Amino acid sequence: MTQQPIHNREPIFAPVPIAELRPTQITVGMREVAEKRQRWREHAGRDGGKFLGRHMIPVLLGPKGRHYVIDHHHLARALEDEGVKDILVTVVADLRALHRESFWVVLDSRGWCHPYDADGRRRDFADIPAAISDLVDDPYRSLAGELRLAGGFAKDTTPFSEFLWADFLRRRIKPKRVKADFTSALATALELAKTKDADYLPGWCGPSRESA
Repeated sequence: MTQQPIHNREPIFAPVPIAELRPTQITVGMREVAEKRQRWREHAGRDGGKFLGRHMIPVLLGPKGRHYVIDHHHLARALEDEGVKDILVTVVADLRALHRESFWVVLDSRGWCHPYDADGRRRDFADIPAAISDLVDDPYRSLAGELRLAGGFAKDTTPFSEFLWADFLRRRIKPKRVKADFTSALATALELAKTKDADYLPGWCGPSRESA
């Protein structure tokens, strides 16, 4: 009998080792990872268990029963860097019956993976790291994250919305500036986020066309 996919989120209360989680993207913003590491330190000694219970990682069950992370890569990386060994996960879909090639095609079609490198270039699925610890830094993903926190755009359910903003900023702010003067780059990003050039992006909250 063919196993039917699971489409509702079912928490798995048995912890899963973070080292065994598989990413579905290539990059993270290490600046955001550092902020999440600091947040964990603030909770670890006081209510670390409750904190982890409130931040379960959404995953897909894939080939060979592996757990593929589809959100909260930054948190998973931060916790692993802080020495946390296990995390609770929430299963979004059971795709164990799929062959590896079909698995990635399904993820791609549903917006469950983001195979783009730190230069914003699409890569092969094989280039997605096999471990959370192998995720690489994209400074523009950090800039997009800070831009959202600063009110540059609203949180949105569009998959990988902050990566879309990162790509928008990548084409308008030079890398040297992001690395040398992040505060100045963020100020420019805030200005750019309100322009009509950005109105196609998820969470855009610039002036409405009616009021323009």
